[in-house]
Amino acid sequence: MMKKLGIFVLLTVACVLLAATFTFTNNSAKADINQQTARQLLSAGKILPLEKITKLAKEIKPGEVLETELEHKKGMYIYEVELLDAHSQVWEIKLDAKTGKLIKMELED
Repeated sequence: MMKKLGIFVLLTVACVLLAATFTFTNNSAKADINQQTARQLLSAGKILPLEKITKLAKEIKPGEVLETELEHKKGMYIYEVELLDAHSQVWEIKLDAKTGKLIKMELED
């Protein structure tokens, strides 16, 4: 029993370290924006409000919003909106955070 617990702990630590390594090596490609920064960007007119973005996303693909993220990629701010459609399919919709213009839409696996 103790041997199984030890193996489980080692595997858990290894997974955490692997996830941390992946996260830190990918930060240069994209960075999630925290709430305080998002408020500052909104006040400065650099991004649209979340309510507007979710409305635009639902116009593109009707459904229930599951998750939204604001990211900074390649010098621009991007909202990623995950939607569940009427057929129980999850879609990821990427919108320019300043204009609301559709960048990409894809069906999640």
